[in-house]
Amino acid sequence: MALPLVSGSMKKKKKPFLVLTLSFAGLLIFAGSAAYWLLTQGKSSSKDLLPGANIIPQDALFAVSLTTDSGQWEKLREFGTKETQAELDKNLVQLRDRFLTNNGYDFQKDISPWVGDQVTIAILAPNASKPASKPIATNGETATNEQSIVMILPVKNIERASSILAQPKAAKGGKWIDRTYQNIVIKETQGQVGEKFSAALLDRRFLVVTDNPKTTERAIDAYKGQPSLATSLGFAENLLKISHYQPFAQFYVNVPYAARIATQSPNHRLPAQVLTQLQNNQGLAGTMTLESQGIRLKGISWLNPNSQRTLAVENKAGKMQNRLPAETLMMLSGGNLHQLWADYVSTSQGNPYSPVMPEQLRNGIKSLTNLDLDRDLLSWMGGEFSVSVIPNTPRVGLSENFRAALVFMVQASDRTRAEATLKQLDEVMKNQYQFQIKHTTVNGKPVVNWLGSFGTLTATHGWLDEDVAFLVVGAPVTDRIVPRPNNTITSTALFQDTVPREPNPTNGQFFLDVEHTTKNFPLPTFLPNQRTLLEATRSIGVSAAVSDSRSTRYDIFLSLQKAGKPEPLPSPANKL
Repeated sequence: MALPLVSGSMKKKKKPFLVLTLSFAGLLIFAGSAAYWLLTQGKSSSKDLLPGANIIPQDALFAVSLTTDSGQWEKLREFGTKETQAELDKNLVQLRDRFLTNNGYDFQKDISPWVGDQVTIAILAPNASKPASKPIATNGETATNEQSIVMILPVKNIERASSILAQPKAAKGGKWIDRTYQNIVIKETQGQVGEKFSAALLDRRFLVVTDNPKTTERAIDAYKGQPSLATSLGFAENLLKISHYQPFAQFYVNVPYAARIATQSPNHRLPAQVLTQLQNNQGLAGTMTLESQGIRLKGISWLNPNSQRTLAVENKAGKMQNRLPAETLMMLSGGNLHQLWADYVSTSQGNPYSPVMPEQLRNGIKSLTNLDLDRDLLSWMGGEFSVSVIPNTPRVGLSENFRAALVFMVQASDRTRAEATLKQLDEVMKNQYQFQIKHTTVNGKPVVNWLGSFGTLTATHGWLDEDVAFLVVGAPVTDRIVPRPNNTITSTALFQDTVPREPNPTNGQFFLDVEHTTKNFPLPTFLPNQRTLLEATRSIGVSAAVSDSRSTRYDIFLSLQKAGKPEPLPSPANKL
């Protein structure tokens, strides 16, 4: 089984195709958690940063290219568990039957002999100059007839492609007719109920298939020099930063157009201030490759070159990992907590879909501690920070009331102010929550313990070196970070194999030992079928950096279980 989406004909209904395409893109972005690869196909120009990018109109909401290499698809099928393998195979069979078998085509016989290394699918925006005649498709339940799809198939064997195009197989009740636009012959379906499909061969190099005759004309216009995806602001220069030879998939999201579409959605209308913030962003892209132990994703996001917003280039993270013990299950680090919060506030204020509302967090901290988040806490947290989970290891004489500890470390930019805040926090815990405040030492370092009912150690805070403050909540693991451990998380094979080494220097990293975490601790549910997906995953690693004042780079690696060599996909039933 190779690429299941390639077809010389399309299904009549648009909605399943759109939903499946977007769902597959969502899987690639997980996040999330979107991509690019420099491809030279046949005689195509080096400017073709995505196969057919110069054919896709500039207002495309989304574009994804997928490999046609059957070997890569077989490799993908080997990952995961038997359960996820069976689920993937079921979806591949459904896609193959829907877009190939049901239309009388066989990939190996009819498509593979002439198609290039990748095919591209793009979703075009409705006409932004006038309101959509129907609601925009946001959940798969409704769709507008103004939203359209373009499929671009690079041609490596023109003779075989021409034979397919010369005698295309029409849907039942319909037929193909020819017409000409800008001296290019377009074949269109006619007579069947529902949408019309079109196909055109451009300069014997690209076969373009769409679900709308006007969309075919727009694709031809783009190829002839009208604004295309290839000429979009920042597209070429940023996608070159994440280029990769022969990826499994690439994808691109046009952020401002997607935001404009969201404002027309009756169910998910964005506030004006959120739309303004999103308009500062231009694109999100990535490239996905398959490796022996999992899936790697290189991504980049960039701002509109004309926006007034800029990014602070401060890639100073990378030291906190060396303060954490080897058994650490989860670690999130960043270069400047104060700056991170300021960026988050600027992009999430007033956004009802933000995971945490800034004002609610401020109010919550004020209510619980009587501290001002910005003035009392973040004002001195201008250095590198980390949040981690360290499991409890039962030891003689120590409490086993907690199974793990949440450990927070931050490099203080103003120690005097930090010490005043921590002292104020001790008073709150003592007077408002009746904790006992005990000053003691751990391995020669002074620390402050918060003791709960019956003398249970609940939290500890203190200083590492001169300017790194720490807070341990839960299990008593302070002696594992004071002094600095000899065996750190960065010395483990799992961390080294999972967390990407690039970009370097980094502005932040993330590591999660999924295998051991899920066996011992419940995780909040973020995705459908999350348990099944987590069982197929060993670990997750992320490294990020601000490339320049306009763009941010992300590298993600998913270390996956191996289900073993899969059985061949069942042969397609004879549909005609």
